[in-house]
Order: sequence, then C-alpha cells, then structure tokens
Amino acid sequence: MYIKVDNNSTFVATGGKPFDASLPTVVLIHGSGLDHRGWALQARWFAFHGYSVFAPDLPGHSLSEGDALTSIEAMGSWLVRALDVAGVGDVHLVGHSQGLLVALEAAEILSDRLQSIVAISTGSAIPVNPSLIETAQNDPNLAAQMMLQWGFGNQHQQGASAVPGMQPIGIGQRIMANNPLAIDLAACDAYTTGSKRAQQLADKGCPSCVILAAQDRMTQRSAGFILAQDLGTQAQVISNMGHMLPMEAPKQSLNIMKTFIQSIEK
Repeated sequence: MYIKVDNNSTFVATGGKPFDASLPTVVLIHGSGLDHRGWALQARWFAFHGYSVFAPDLPGHSLSEGDALTSIEAMGSWLVRALDVAGVGDVHLVGHSQGLLVALEAAEILSDRLQSIVAISTGSAIPVNPSLIETAQNDPNLAAQMMLQWGFGNQHQQGASAVPGMQPIGIGQRIMANNPLAIDLAACDAYTTGSKRAQQLADKGCPSCVILAAQDRMTQRSAGFILAQDLGTQAQVISNMGHMLPMEAPKQSLNIMKTFIQSIEK
C-alpha cells in the first residue's frame, strides 16, 4: 500500500493482505540500502496468521519518495509518523541490522504502544569502516558487491538459495546499488545511543528477542551479545548463516520471530 508521510508517497508492504490497523501490527524495518523485499516470507506469514504487517521502504529507498534521512534518530521519528498516518496502535518492532537502530529510536517515542522488539543480525552500535562509506559514495555498485560478499554465509556464496530459482545475492546487489547506501552507512556509523535505548527498554520490562548469525562478518556476534545483555535477554544464534538472515535464512528466522511474538500475544 501507499501512504503519505511528510507529503511524500511511501510504500509499505503488507504481506499480501489489506492492512487492518485494528490488528496487532508487526513492523519490519530493513537494513542499510535494502527495502521491503528482504522480508517476503516473514511478512506473508504474519499477514496470514492474525497480524497486520507494516514493512516500509524508508524515504528515498526503492518505492518510497523523499530524500533519504541522514540520521538514525530522524529515521525513528519518521517511522512513528508513518505508523500514525496508518492509524497503527500496538506494535511489535522487528529490525534487521540498521533497522534495529531505527527501532530503538522509534521505541522511545512509541512508549506503551510498543509490545516487543526483535533484533536480527545487529548490535547496539554499528560502526562502519570509513573506506566502505567512501566507496558507497563514489561507486555504489562496488560497495553493494563488497557488502554482499561479506553479508552472506558460505552456502549462499556457493550458490545456495532459500528460494529455488532465486539468487538473493543478485537481488540484493540490484536493490542496494540503487538505494542511498552511503547515507545509511554514515547514519549507522554516527549513531551512539543504542546501548542507552536498549537498557531503557530492559528497565521498562519490554519483551525482546535477539537473533544472530554464526557466520556474520558485518556485525560481529560479540556486538549482538552486548545488545542482548543491554536488552536483558539471551541471544539465539542460527548456524551456517551470515548477516543477511531475513533473506538467507527466512524460515529459521521466521520460526524464532513467530514463536516469540505469539508468546507475547497470548
């Protein structure tokens, strides 16, 4: 569906069903340079099992208009405005990589509307090598290629795919090279309040879930374990997979997500 946020047309994937703001809403927030397509399986499952799905393309990404936002704080505020436009009440926030940082900032504004938070392949902070940011500024195709070489585990580097007939590395390359990757990476690198936000959520008793990848070469597992500690939970690690868990291990990540979120709704 399309909604107007800050006078810009914004695309929100809903998992193949009409959006119903009266249902509990699972909000799926993509990582740097990506878009809603990374959540295909997860979005469809939740949409057909009693939830509404809200998986936006951030401003300036893929099907959404507007200038790309230059800070995580601005992205978090924008996300809440988008939820307000759609009339969303209670939410479960799910963030992959940069998306979790955005979720942490949105959580501060959502307050009691936040029912839970799920972190995938991420940490409280995501420092980025300055050379990668510079490459993304000068040659987005090369930067996307570099990130995807690091971002997928060994099986997918050898041609494996969770979806027969589709190659997620190739799909990811096309998406990332045409999105504002450099802006996203710089925003991640500049963000420093993630640990504080996570600890605040833990202090409030917000249910949380952290899903990490054994072969993640982009966000070290140690950072994910620190995030889990900040949130007051235990991290779960998916073996033989890399950073791009939503696309690389859609079934495994979905199983953990749905078990956790359904436990909150009972």
